[in-house]
Amino acid sequence: MMNKKIHFHFLPVLCMLLSVVSVKVSFAQNGDNGKNRTESVQLIPIETAHSATVFEVGKDNRLHMVYLGSKLPENKEYNQIIGQYRQGTDYSEVSDVVYPASGSQNLFEPAISVRHADGNQSLDLKFVSVQTKQMDKDIKLTEIILKDEVYPFEVHLFYKTYFATDVVETWADIMHEEKGSVRMDKFASAGLYLRGSKFWLTHYHGDWAKEMRPEQTLITHGIKTLDSKLGSRADLFQPPVFMIALGQKAREDAGKVIYGSLEWSGNFRVDLELDNLNNLRVIPGINNYASSFDLPKDSLFTTAKFLYTFSDRGQGQASRQLQRWARDNKILDGNGQRLTLLNNWESTYFDFNEDKLRSLLKDTKSLGVDLFLLDDGWFGNSYPRNNDHAGLGDWQANRKKLPNGIASLVKEATNMGVKFGIWLEPEMVNPKSDLYHQHPDWVLKQAKRPEYYFRNQLVLDLTNPAVQDFIFRIVDTLFTQNPGLAYIKWDCNAVIYNAYSLHESQQGRLYIDYVQGLYNVLKRIRAKYPKIPMMLCSGGGGRVDYGALQYFTEFWPSDNTDPLERIYMQWEYSYFYPAIATANHVTNWGKQPLKYRVDVAMMGKMGFDIPVHDLSAPDLNFCQASVVNYNKIKDIIWHGDQYRLQSPWTNDVASLMYVDRDKMHGVIFNYLVNARYGSGSHTPIKWKGLDPNRKYRIREINLYPGTTSTLKGDDVLSGDFLMTIGYNPKVDASRSSVILVADAVQS
Repeated sequence: MMNKKIHFHFLPVLCMLLSVVSVKVSFAQNGDNGKNRTESVQLIPIETAHSATVFEVGKDNRLHMVYLGSKLPENKEYNQIIGQYRQGTDYSEVSDVVYPASGSQNLFEPAISVRHADGNQSLDLKFVSVQTKQMDKDIKLTEIILKDEVYPFEVHLFYKTYFATDVVETWADIMHEEKGSVRMDKFASAGLYLRGSKFWLTHYHGDWAKEMRPEQTLITHGIKTLDSKLGSRADLFQPPVFMIALGQKAREDAGKVIYGSLEWSGNFRVDLELDNLNNLRVIPGINNYASSFDLPKDSLFTTAKFLYTFSDRGQGQASRQLQRWARDNKILDGNGQRLTLLNNWESTYFDFNEDKLRSLLKDTKSLGVDLFLLDDGWFGNSYPRNNDHAGLGDWQANRKKLPNGIASLVKEATNMGVKFGIWLEPEMVNPKSDLYHQHPDWVLKQAKRPEYYFRNQLVLDLTNPAVQDFIFRIVDTLFTQNPGLAYIKWDCNAVIYNAYSLHESQQGRLYIDYVQGLYNVLKRIRAKYPKIPMMLCSGGGGRVDYGALQYFTEFWPSDNTDPLERIYMQWEYSYFYPAIATANHVTNWGKQPLKYRVDVAMMGKMGFDIPVHDLSAPDLNFCQASVVNYNKIKDIIWHGDQYRLQSPWTNDVASLMYVDRDKMHGVIFNYLVNARYGSGSHTPIKWKGLDPNRKYRIREINLYPGTTSTLKGDDVLSGDFLMTIGYNPKVDASRSSVILVADAVQS
């Protein structure tokens, strides 16, 4: 992310806008060693509706972090915090520096580490100025400029606040005017300094089909690092999301918690360091693993964005803030609609032809979903894509399977009133492909080392503009030749081994420029096709982050579609991502009945990946009715607020609900997750998010043909009763999945 430098002129009178309090603070400028003193600011509050991040320009002219927590009624009250926390030690004034550098007075993990053009490795950033711009009624951008007093080296810190949803995005612009290049050894997005007695970290680990497994631990002294070094598909073992509970363990509806996530689709690193004063330093950013590089004079390096949100009402409130922010500001068409679909993968795998696909188009129409998705296996001629060993890179329809090409299928689907989508994995190449033989220089690999494959494939070199053009043409050609094409499933199934680029002159930039190359392609696609729905797939949750999701309408959480496993995965994903972005398919994985599988898929963007022609008449009727039911409640799920009622980790029955913004309608999902003898819901489950003064009619939906609800079906209860006493969905081994709807009764 390196661009020509934008020049800033430091004025003798600094522009202080909006919530900036001015007092006298001295700093040296233009090499005057502090002889000329200028007025600046003491406190810089970065505020949202309910939270505040507060900085202080100290007597050392460094930018210190005073506070991150609930918003206080008056700015002057933040002054009191400073006195409460000053420790009186020699190092206390540098321990809480906002963007700490290495080689000077900082004794802890740095956010930035450089080697100047003359070989010196010290950096000491001092405050220069701050300005705040109101972007719109909800969004404000604060820019704080820091500068080294010895070297012409600057860091501009940005804080973009989303007032209503209490979310802050922060990043840094790094630049210099030294006579030669400056070596960049670390370049984090931000530095947070959290004061408190104890901190609990919740983070996640996993692997293919085992994504989003949570761990909550007390943070102890030293450094805990969350990171990825996989290059592509970077989130496979560790996603770039975490939460920190302050003072006590994270709870759903109480306590102070901070959610954090890096908006970056490549290698990331988050350092969490509990220091000698028992305070926590959080330094997130692009991973500097194998990524030291030279920054030329008059150029600009922009770090990845880091987002965070604070809640003093527990995890649930923090997740609702983040979900609403994502729908309003980040995910493509986050407040719009989504397409239900039938995917052919588990019906055919690689073995299909036009007749089979025509039959599946009819199944799509019969099922009542919006779109048919043609998955892997439709391309390659010299090296036909009949398995995952060949064909990637040769994106022409296989003439044996599809003699009339994609166009005839798109046309046939359109004539049937069904939309048509297609699978791609454009960043990858199989060695058995025409592309590999024609452009061996387009592949990331070490020339003198043996090729090492992940799923029998290699990664294309997206640092190369020619490769970027090639990938854009793949997508563009599909749409220009098939104007009716309505959906893309974008896969990414390999990591980067033996990282080396024949195009990249600075190999230390490879991992960074690869991701930037991917974003360049996606920007071009979205410029020409702004509304086409695209699923972000990656063998499951291998690439799920808000850097990528701004170009996609949804993501694929896991290839593990066992509905029982999915309840746990989707529960954890929901802390950070909204239901409208979570693609859930009904498959034959797992031992649960069809109703259970369908109900679980409804907790997001529903699709089907089952052989419809093999369904019994009752099963088909149930699936068809489920699509009708889903269409009635999907807007509540997609656009409403989510409340977790009972965790699958600690209860026999998992329960969560969605409530629309007007609190007129709610949908409550209940699942038996512990099927031991006698397990079930034996007491009422307390609901959340309703209007206590309204009455709600409760009914069960999505019943399997031939069954009846054990509930009365005409219960009308107040929101206060439902949230104080609760309601028993009567889940047990004979009713392992129950969906309830609550509709406000008009008075």
